Amino acid sequence: MSNSQRISVMVVDDHPLMRVGIGAIINARKDMTVVAQAETGEEAVKLYRQHKPDITLMDLRLPGAIGGVEAIAAIRATDPHARFIVVTTYDGDEDIHRALEAGAQGYIIKGMPYQTLIDALLKVHVGGRFLPPPVARALASRVPDSELSAREKEVLLLMAGGNSNKDIANLLGITEATVKSHVSTILQRLDVEDRTQAVVTALQRGLVHL
Repeated sequence: MSNSQRISVMVVDDHPLMRVGIGAIINARKDMTVVAQAETGEEAVKLYRQHKPDITLMDLRLPGAIGGVEAIAAIRATDPHARFIVVTTYDGDEDIHRALEAGAQGYIIKGMPYQTLIDALLKVHVGGRFLPPPVARALASRVPDSELSAREKEVLLLMAGGNSNKDIANLLGITEATVKSHVSTILQRLDVEDRTQAVVTALQRGLVHL
């Protein structure tokens, strides 16, 4: 099979061993080939323009200003037909939701059998969507109307950092009463009783990352 007939793949991950490992799995097949590897979101956007891979494997947590979700959105803004499979350690429903909203067609968790990666590449290449059962279950568990505003996410992240309402007010330049209002909304949207539960739930779901 000639290179032009193979599924061309770009691997985006900040860990060299992960890139090499995934590359070895793909290049061992006669119907696929790795055409580019990127370490950051910025590099991924640049290399996508150069190589135009059939599918990009994208980690969500990347160094630099552009994370995986932002890189997917940036590439799809210039090429709406770009195809992505997220390969990450994040299994929270909010992470999955954000990635699919940005334009990913597949989502697999690092540690799944390598055949899962091959199955995902084959399915996405023909225009399908690939969500293994654990990912589909996590996405199905997502509570409607549990979206947080940008400000509420800022407050939640500072809560996760152990800051008091007064600390958060000072850090964000808002009143303590406004912070209390945000905290109340966060508890309600996450369907929890207190700040500790809110932080635990937010970390599990991928609403915030420490």
